[in-house]
Amino acid sequence: MTDLSTTYLGLPLRNPLVASSSPATLGVDRVRALADSGIGALVLPSLFEEQVTREQLRDLALTEGTEDAGGEASSYFPSAPSGDDGALTRHLRLLEQCASAVDVPVVASLNGSTAGGWTRFARRLADAGAAAIELNVYVVPGDPSTSGRDVEDLHVEVLQAVREAVDVPVAVKLGPWFSATGELASRLDRAGADGIVLFNRFLQPDVDPEALRVTTGIDLSSPSEARLARTWVAILHHRVRASIAATTGVEDSSDIAAYLLAGADVVMTASALVRHGIRYTEVLLDGLTAWMQRHGFTSVDEPRGLLAVPPEADTAAHERAGYVAALEKARRTYGDLGALNRRQPVR
Repeated sequence: MTDLSTTYLGLPLRNPLVASSSPATLGVDRVRALADSGIGALVLPSLFEEQVTREQLRDLALTEGTEDAGGEASSYFPSAPSGDDGALTRHLRLLEQCASAVDVPVVASLNGSTAGGWTRFARRLADAGAAAIELNVYVVPGDPSTSGRDVEDLHVEVLQAVREAVDVPVAVKLGPWFSATGELASRLDRAGADGIVLFNRFLQPDVDPEALRVTTGIDLSSPSEARLARTWVAILHHRVRASIAATTGVEDSSDIAAYLLAGADVVMTASALVRHGIRYTEVLLDGLTAWMQRHGFTSVDEPRGLLAVPPEADTAAHERAGYVAALEKARRTYGDLGALNRRQPVR
């Protein structure tokens, strides 16, 4: 018998497949369908502090000029909003409904922008029934004077503040562009992170040269994007106490297996569910079970970390050796590119 059960953030899961924040987790019906399809846990779409603040400011502008109107006319004007309203209320209601509708952990994702916002909204999410909170610290240091250390310090400060404000587990979702990802992960681990999620896919604008304007769009991930995340999962597996969640580039069960071999505690997917539908969860889990059976694994603990960087290894030398080996393979596969260019001149 194949046992897929595992633990993430200290929470027991029936399997290591987690639906990450995406349209696939937006709505009670979709969350219930994911649970019915066998998902181990799921992350709701992020609550954005700016969205809440924008709606509150809009409501304030709508009512502040009419609240003191006298006589019968006052009944025609909107009343002042009481407490948090709009986006926050809807999000908390969704979280409460999802948490009560399924028997798998429902993780809340929070994308704050101010110190007070991170803690205030984290408390509200925990009170609404979140099994854990994933901090989506989206920082784009557009100011050229902002140092890398400033950005890293912000991640640690946000984690510490939220960690003190809530009793539920807290994970931090990182982007891939830190100069020293391992050192930051270690700092977060020491600061009390229950989990580290590798990696966030930032949505980047682009330029349309014909329309002469900046455009935006969302590209679903592909398996080739998983290499960077697997590299850091393999490095951190023996080196942090926190759970490691791998995300990006999960298209089929082989991608899940590869992440487990690298050392991931859970594997998150969004693009595959958006591309193929919620029931694709069953395909992924069936494929993972079949892979384990082919290799004689009876539980996910057995393959986990088999291909991680050994704890006694010099990680820098280990990764350098892999880099050199990749170059040598490229030369064997594609030959001498200089000679190739000489044989095929540009026309």
